[in-house]
Amino acid sequence: MPYHHILVAVDLTEECDPVIHRARELSVSNGAKLSLVHIVEPMAMAFGGDVPMDLSQLQQQQFDQAKERLDRLIVKYPELSKEYCHLTYGQPRQEIHHLAKEQTCDLIVVGSHGRHGLALLLGSTANDVLHGAPCDVLAVRLIKS
Repeated sequence: MPYHHILVAVDLTEECDPVIHRARELSVSNGAKLSLVHIVEPMAMAFGGDVPMDLSQLQQQQFDQAKERLDRLIVKYPELSKEYCHLTYGQPRQEIHHLAKEQTCDLIVVGSHGRHGLALLLGSTANDVLHGAPCDVLAVRLIKS
């Protein structure tokens, strides 16, 4: 059964290129719509939620930088329509699952290694992503260069 709407979740580093390529291949071969998401995690999560300072300005800078990187990615991959590219704030697993449900996606494509961003999420909570997902999940294996 072909996929109709594919959601690719990326960390906006160069390592996300193979993940986007694989999602794009699947999108073309299935005639599926392709959406992309990047989640900016709350900085307080990195500190266990007990932060003695106001991180809102740093958080806004982090969000702005992510938006710039996402805009560059849209230029690099013209088939990624801006209206289907999502930049959201929150806990990655929850936000990916929420967007997949909201957009009625039937496949989530993610990368499967790394030390930061979404790749770090998959290292620590891959089980959650896979078992809590509202649809199929494809983890693209990334090879260190």
